Parts: sequence; C-alpha cells; structure tokens
Amino acid sequence: MKRDGRKLDHKTLEELRRIAVQRVMVDKESPSQVAADFGFCRNYLYPWLTKFAEGGWDALCQKIAEGPEPKLSEKQCQQVRRWIVGKDPRQYGFEFGLWTRRIVAALIARKFGIPIGLTAVGRLLARMQITPQKPLRRAYERDPEQVAQWLQQTYPQLRARARQHGAKIFFLDEAGFSSEPNLGKTYGLKGQTPVVHTTGQRQKINAISAINARGEFWCQDYTGRLNSALFVQFLKDFMKGRRAKVYLVVDGHPSHKAKAVKAYVQSTHGRLELHFLPPYAPDLNPDEFVWQYVKTNGVSKKPLQKNESLRERVVHDLAALKNNKPLLRSFFRAQSVVYAKD
Repeated sequence: MKRDGRKLDHKTLEELRRIAVQRVMVDKESPSQVAADFGFCRNYLYPWLTKFAEGGWDALCQKIAEGPEPKLSEKQCQQVRRWIVGKDPRQYGFEFGLWTRRIVAALIARKFGIPIGLTAVGRLLARMQITPQKPLRRAYERDPEQVAQWLQQTYPQLRARARQHGAKIFFLDEAGFSSEPNLGKTYGLKGQTPVVHTTGQRQKINAISAINARGEFWCQDYTGRLNSALFVQFLKDFMKGRRAKVYLVVDGHPSHKAKAVKAYVQSTHGRLELHFLPPYAPDLNPDEFVWQYVKTNGVSKKPLQKNESLRERVVHDLAALKNNKPLLRSFFRAQSVVYAKD
C-alpha cells in the first residue's frame, strides 16, 4: 500500500522539511536524490528551499490555518450569550419558547444585521459552553422570593427545631400511574416503526409516599381522588408506631389544608406538624424524585402484559425502592445544597 505525506501529522511534516532542506543546503546533496530518498516529487522540495532562503529555519515551521475571519466580534458573542442564558425566545418576540440554532441565527440577523449559518451558530454556542438541554418547567405563578426564603430561612429554622426536639422531617407527595405511559424511544429499521406489545386494558392507580433524608420511606396506594377524609386516614396510618415527633412537609393541595386535617393534627398534641412548601415549587420536594424514578424505571420500561395488574406492579416497585436506602438518600443530595446537609 502506497503512503504519502497526507497521512502524517503537522509536526512530522515539519521535521521532514527541515531534514530535506538541510541535506540540500547544508550537506550539498542533489534535490533529485533527496526527493527520491523521501519518496516525493522534487517539485515539492523547491518551494521549501525558497522559503528557507527568504526566512530561514523559522519559515519551515508548521503553521495552523487561521480560517476565515469571524463574523461576530468577541463583544457581540458575549452579547449573544447574555441574550440566551436565563432568557426565553418569547421575550424577543418569537412564538417558540425553546432556543434553537435557527432562532439564535434569526436573532443575530435582527439585532446585528449579520447573516450566519446554522453550523456557525452551533460552533458559537459550543465555544460559549451553551449546550442543548432538557429544560425544567416553572410556573409563571411561582414566587422566587418565597422559594429563596424557604431555602435560606424557613427550612434551616425547621431543621434546627427538629434537631432540638428530636423530630424527623418527612416530605410527602402524591402521584398517579396509568397503564398507558409514554414508552419513550427504541431502535428500529428506518421507515419501519417498531411495535411494543402491551395490554389494552386501561388501568389507573394513585399512590402517596413520604421520605426523609435518612432514607426512611412510607407509602400507600389508593384509588379515586384525594380528599380530606382520605388524607386524614393516610396521616393516621403514617403515624402508627412512631415515637418521635414528625414535621411533615407538604404542598398546597386543598386536602392538605382542610379543617378535618387541622383538627387531626391538633389531636396529636405536637407529635405531628404540617409545614407547607411555597406555591408552584414541586422541585423543592425530594419526594418528587420518587415518582420520577418509579415512572421512568417502572411501567415505561416494562410495559404491562396481558392480564397483569398495574396496582401489583406499582406496589412491587415501591417496595423495592423502600429497601434501597442509598438511592432514597441520594434524592435529597440531588435536590439542593440545603437538603444535602441533613
């Protein structure tokens, strides 16, 4: 197999140029002989000799092509970064709420009057460490000040009280499961959509759980809608056999704030306290990771078969999760720096 210099790296080619020129200019060998020894045409050798005559040995050094001059200055690139980071395309008049290369290119053309290709936009974003990511959902009604107060004041004070009184802090949440989940993606031949066989029976089941930073886990399944009477029964079941005080953190669901619930909490004489998360802030509840994990690794990965019970599957998955304390503790470490201190 014939080999040539195109497969050599720049450093090796530079060294070959130096050796070839030295043999001709210093050792006084014939250019034809040197070219034959290296196995290349002597026409390649004469430009090297000319460069050496004009600029010396430095003229033979490797040089990396600079490429075309960038269309955007460094100042303009930083301006593009400020437009994107923490912002929404709809703030600039676009109808789509997610950043794409086309939207970035259109924004640059609108603001700077400079046309730029999609490939160039991709390189620009990569250079500024802006990568494609799946965004988190945030409600417009969410109050950042209340969230900050919870993380910086309310929860640290609650944690201090719990340590002082020997109480345990649990986070509680509810979730629903369906036998028709989003199966995600699989591989198949192009143009031939794969088929995943699953049951045609529609089943639904709800579950409630509570988790703490030590990996303790409690859960129950139920059918129908959650109301105050059902929630009171859940609280009674949750408190059975507990000796230590419990500070239970919940969201603002109406059943959590019902009069019957308040009456039951008062009847515990301080053994149980309810504390409420800021509105529209499910990301502050580590128990959300429980449902995310069970749904992602449960029915969506293993579709129900014929005559298989959704309830039995969910109960089995929750029971397996209950025995995995390291995983349960990791939900708190992943949630926030404040919870990771527990």
